[in-house]
Parts: sequence; C-alpha cells; structure tokens
Amino acid sequence: MKPNTSRRVERHALVAHGFQIIGWRERVALPELGVDLIRAKIDTGALTSALHVEDLAYFERNGRRWVRFHPPGPDGKPLAKPAEARLRDSREVRSSSGQVERRCVIATPFVIGAEMFRAEVTLTDRTDMVYNMLVGRSAMRIGKLIVDPTRSWMAGSPRLEPQASESP
Repeated sequence: MKPNTSRRVERHALVAHGFQIIGWRERVALPELGVDLIRAKIDTGALTSALHVEDLAYFERNGRRWVRFHPPGPDGKPLAKPAEARLRDSREVRSSSGQVERRCVIATPFVIGAEMFRAEVTLTDRTDMVYNMLVGRSAMRIGKLIVDPTRSWMAGSPRLEPQASESP
C-alpha cells in the first residue's frame, strides 16, 4: 500500500471514531462570549487554552465570582460589548517565554468546524502574539481533535448550530 493511501485510511478510521482532524491553526467561535470567529493556533505543547482579553475586571453575582472583559473580534480588535463569565479558578501558568503569570480560568463552549464542546480557557494579554487564542491539549481531548501539523484551516468556518458534547 502506498504511504498516501495508508494515511487516508488512518484519517477515515479517526473520523469514524468521532475525531475531527484539524490543522495547526483553525477558526474558532466562542458563542457564550460573543466571539463568532477568531483565528487560533492549535498548541499541543500547551495544557490549557488561552484567550487574549482587554479590560479584565472581577465582580460578584449571586455570591459567586465573575469576570468581565473584552475579547477580540475577527479583526483582532476588542469587541465593543464586554463578555462575562463565571470564574472557575485562578492558576499560575508558565508562558512559552518561561514567565509565570496568575490567570483567570473560565469554562466556555468552543466551536471548531461543526463540533461544539465546553472547555477551560485562561484569560491573558496576548498583545505581542500573532494569534489571539491558543487551543491547548485539554480542549483537544474534550473536543476529540487530532492535529495534522502539515495543514491549516481544515475545519472551515465554525458552524454555530452543533450539538454540545462532553463538558468539564
């Protein structure tokens, strides 16, 4: 069997078992945050996903801690309407440059292609980064995503009508 044919058979087997094959960068939607489209880097080296936000503020609602912030829109500029999410946790995260930063952690639905799943994301300042979002390993596991590092934009635009799968 030719190597190319073998690779196609492996891909079909993964898809048949409910996995979605994605590239090293994809278009993602975060519907609960008002983000219909954001370009994200898929990062198998990062455990948790990270989202660039501006104007992060803490507040309480019904005795629980929440955060309000401006996520980026498709053009990378902050959305005019702030997003709100219940604060799940606050964790120390080591960045790719080695710096340790305490970050807010929220859980929110992700849409990649036709798949929707709920996963954790940390909120941070990614101003100096090319991509406003990283999708980390924990989200890939929940979303049953397999990365083909030789490809980009395999999932197409997020389709905001999918059925939700497993949630943390």
